[in-house]
Amino acid sequence: MGQVIVVVVIIMAIIGVLMSMLLLLKNEPIRGKKVSLRNFVVLILVYLTMILAFGCLYMALEMLGWSVLTEDKRKVGGSVLHLIEDTLYFSAVTLLSVGYGDITPLGIGRPIAMMQALIGYVLPAAFVVTTVIYDRRTQ
Repeated sequence: MGQVIVVVVIIMAIIGVLMSMLLLLKNEPIRGKKVSLRNFVVLILVYLTMILAFGCLYMALEMLGWSVLTEDKRKVGGSVLHLIEDTLYFSAVTLLSVGYGDITPLGIGRPIAMMQALIGYVLPAAFVVTTVIYDRRTQ
């Protein structure tokens, strides 16, 4: 039963990532405004969704018994609260920067972290491009 819940969490995380990307791409700026608070709120919500979704993905894989993260050459975890803290911290650091190296991915965690880092670099560009494209359409 526990593994079914973890698989459902993984599926929901993947759907959350896809829906966030779709929201960002379909976000139209308000006519006549190049910069709006609404656009920044959408970008922040997309970032938060990505951090939570990838954090849930790392945590679900850890709970399934797959070691995907190490902290100082030992498996992350301990209590559930510490596992949540480590996975969300790693997810945020990976999405927003290149990472600090205190928690490192291994195994299947490496390609997932690479994909997350790539998304983190592409999000601001997608935000700017969608704003410019919609701005040119209205002119």
